[in-house]
Amino acid sequence: MRRTWILSLTLLSVCIGVEAGNWPHWRGPNFDGSSSEKGLPAVFSKTEKVKWVAPMPGAAAATPIVWEDRVFVSSVDQSKRSLVAICLDRKTGKELWRNEVASGDRQDDKSNYASPSPVTDGKSVYFFYGNGELAAFDFSGKKIWARSLHKDYGSFAFLWTFSTSPTLADGRLFIQVLQRDRAVNGRGQATGRNDSYLLALDAATGKEVWRHVRPADAREESLEAFTTPIPKTLKGRKELLVAGGDCVSGHDPASGREFWRWGTWNPTHIPHWRLVPSPVASDDVILVCAPKGSPVYGIRAGANGTLPDDGYAWKSTEREVSSDVSTPLFYNGRFYILNSDRKTLSSVDPATGKVFWTGALESRAKIEASPTGADGKIYVMNHRGDIIVAKAGDNFELVHNASFGDEGDNNLRSCVVAAQGQLFIRTGSKLYCVAD
Repeated sequence: MRRTWILSLTLLSVCIGVEAGNWPHWRGPNFDGSSSEKGLPAVFSKTEKVKWVAPMPGAAAATPIVWEDRVFVSSVDQSKRSLVAICLDRKTGKELWRNEVASGDRQDDKSNYASPSPVTDGKSVYFFYGNGELAAFDFSGKKIWARSLHKDYGSFAFLWTFSTSPTLADGRLFIQVLQRDRAVNGRGQATGRNDSYLLALDAATGKEVWRHVRPADAREESLEAFTTPIPKTLKGRKELLVAGGDCVSGHDPASGREFWRWGTWNPTHIPHWRLVPSPVASDDVILVCAPKGSPVYGIRAGANGTLPDDGYAWKSTEREVSSDVSTPLFYNGRFYILNSDRKTLSSVDPATGKVFWTGALESRAKIEASPTGADGKIYVMNHRGDIIVAKAGDNFELVHNASFGDEGDNNLRSCVVAAQGQLFIRTGSKLYCVAD
């Protein structure tokens, strides 16, 4: 009897101590970079606590996604110069299937087409690429449907390689194309205006449900956004949060109709302020980052119509509290803002904008990946593949720094994934699974 009681207590402790879940979207299960995972490692290395290592056919900025025993990875195949969708067994790292989606891998030397991350609902998985190719597969690797946004809506008018990750909610796939109004370097419509738009597709068929044109007063490159639409229920209302074109807006997921808009962080219409960080929200405040070392802004949820220029709740006043590339994290009631250039991390109160602390991440390389929050820790990777671990909470404390990059890795942007009690780390040529 005593042995049975001890066994039951041990099983209960295991269940309480480890809360395993999925990571179905670039920004995780809550669309804010956070996870309720427990029992994750704080100290690890390339050789310590590594469960498996899977080779990747080429570099990509895309973040892996995880659903139960499947890991999905978007990549280029460097040898074939093609775009591929890959599925791995989460327990072993064995490749289960690989499908070529399109030929061609890049248009410039800054990045490639495999920067958008896939997304899944647990039944199907959707891969999108910077050249407009979009494909849906079931978990066995069978193609369900595919289409080209370039062919259907015109090529994207971006100075650099376009990237936005698809978002999946309520049976619909949402993609935004916030682009220049005029062609640039032969990209976009040669004559006439290029509209920026939000697109909703039926996830089961790929057919258009609605397409909403989103105008903006920005100029030239400031019209370009590499952000991702973020779904959130705020004040009882479902919204799609969209940032770009010198403004942030909330839209009805059922129709694309705009509920509200605030702007601008660029009152003088500087023409080169492209936007990279996506919006993130607490229960009451939407956070949006202006680029190029400018402040971050908190917008009260529940707004309607066009807000005045001073219609924000608060804006940051400390120079370090800014992000040009990394999307902030919302975790355990706080915003965590990673300054891509200064390599600092700040903990901020969503209600007031008060900065609890700012700490140096002690990174030798630039950081453009977005932070992940789980198990009381914050994980982030720099350009060279160094994984930095810090504590989340009342005081800043660095916990660990581990090098996962290989020779030649110098432009890594994938986020660390926390799922199923494990960490997944994507470098230029490998995918690591790490766990206690």
